[in-house]
Amino acid sequence: MKVGVVGATGEVGRTFLKLFEEYKLINEISELRLFASERSQGQEIEVGSKRYTVEKLKEENMKEKFDYLFFSAGASVSKRFAPIAQQSGNVVIDNSSQFRMDEKVPLVVPEINAALLKDYIGIIANPNCSTIQMVLALNGIHRELGLKEIVVSTYQAVSGAGNKGITELLNQEKGINEVRHFPRVIKNNVIPLIGEKMANGFTFEEEKMINETRKIYSDNKIKIFPTTVRVPVHYGHSESIFFRTKSDSTVDEIIKLIESTPNVEYNEEKITPVEVAGTDITFVSRIRKVEEKTFLMWVIADNIRVGAATNAIRILQKHRELN
Repeated sequence: MKVGVVGATGEVGRTFLKLFEEYKLINEISELRLFASERSQGQEIEVGSKRYTVEKLKEENMKEKFDYLFFSAGASVSKRFAPIAQQSGNVVIDNSSQFRMDEKVPLVVPEINAALLKDYIGIIANPNCSTIQMVLALNGIHRELGLKEIVVSTYQAVSGAGNKGITELLNQEKGINEVRHFPRVIKNNVIPLIGEKMANGFTFEEEKMINETRKIYSDNKIKIFPTTVRVPVHYGHSESIFFRTKSDSTVDEIIKLIESTPNVEYNEEKITPVEVAGTDITFVSRIRKVEEKTFLMWVIADNIRVGAATNAIRILQKHRELN
């Protein structure tokens, strides 16, 4: 395969490269190209046994023929360069929010809606990190019982904001209390605002969870009420999820439905972000039945892997399998 990574020096971009090794894809990549901004041009990154030089991203690059292009450089970069790559007949797996709600672009979590990849060439949208782990945890339940309502509170790691988010927390832990990327100081704090606040009072991050979940499940009738919160954790998003189903069930049956989705595990031992950082599994615990058709549960996953890079790698694997 000829593979390109746009945004190769960022947090998710570097995780793509790490996963190429872990998933043995590097052995099948005959040509690997790394792209980033002019600031990162000339950097060398080791992948497998080889060193690769980062190139400045140019429109000419995107006119070349690739088997797969991974984008993780922000919505503005995707908006400009991904359509050029698509017009050149490339499969583009885009990690930004730019194309997620485009009706012509599939929004894919392979364990749920991989069929959309069959005979498809062009831009494929990777969902938001907090959306991915939630829809994975609820997938079997929605499939068998039907979901009427979801109330979710997220506790999102600083790495969700990229390298700059991690750096800001690390600096504050050293006593440098400069606030640049988060609305407030994040050290020893929680901030109930992620993304811009909209006219309806919800933030852009919360709006993404609503719209993306409905698109992935192909169900616009699900009521979804999210509150997204930033916490001083490096890696791993946590979610408290309250949900109502159309049909009733028992806790034991709910557990079986949760584990019916690949890469989702019920586990009462793994309940904190520290315990799941570096893994590719979405972990569910603390399942409680409140009343008929009404349940609560706790969901955690590594946001950079499960919520971004690993989902993109799984898209590539499933696309190759189906085509």
